[in-house]
Amino acid sequence: MKIFFSAAFILMAVFSSFAQQDKVNSFLDNWHNAAARADGKAYFDAIADDGIYIGTDKSERWTKEEFYQWSKKYFDTGKAWSFKAKNRHVYFSGDAKMAWFDEIVDNGKTEWRGSGVLELTDNGWKIKQYVLSVPVPNEIYPEVFEMIKKYESRQPAENHQPH
Repeated sequence: MKIFFSAAFILMAVFSSFAQQDKVNSFLDNWHNAAARADGKAYFDAIADDGIYIGTDKSERWTKEEFYQWSKKYFDTGKAWSFKAKNRHVYFSGDAKMAWFDEIVDNGKTEWRGSGVLELTDNGWKIKQYVLSVPVPNEIYPEVFEMIKKYESRQPAENHQPH
């Protein structure tokens, strides 16, 4: 009898974990889809009030409000951006109230890497931090690094400071 209850408990935990993973995947897919639909309300409602968005430029470290102000022009025109997740890995804290993930997203032209931290709130999952980056193959990184150095040497110093 003990073995039966132990096995049942383990199975419930496994199914619960799969269910949580499905919820996180749906949440993130819906967030990306909100941008594709230029639904600014749904997109920004998914970000925690103290959430941070880190973009591909070293200056792009935004609070939710800063990111909203910067991107509002895109949402207002009805054309924001479109990312479709191709590969995502999700992990949970022991109490399943925090999740972190990494994903490859495709915008139809190229692939990007996204990673982030989510918090489970009374209102569902919220993005605490999202980082968008451009994967650079190791073989060409020295060339890319030199291009960045050359570009930055031509820019005023204030353009190099993160927000």
